[in-house]
Amino acid sequence: MSDIMRLEEQIAHLTRLVEDLSDVVARQDRALDLATRRIEILMQREATREADAGGTIPLGDQRPPHW
Repeated sequence: MSDIMRLEEQIAHLTRLVEDLSDVVARQDRALDLATRRIEILMQREATREADAGGTIPLGDQRPPHW
């Protein structure tokens, strides 16, 4: 096998690897965006629930007792 053919084969493998990694990163980005949106929704729901319960300060904003 000539040096050029070996280099072309390596380039083909590296190109495939880069494409696979790009797909993984894109999938993780979508999953992270979805998780972030869900957390924001849950935080809004909890803040609303705490406010409706008649608390003066939402529990998430209160200082712990040891402060």
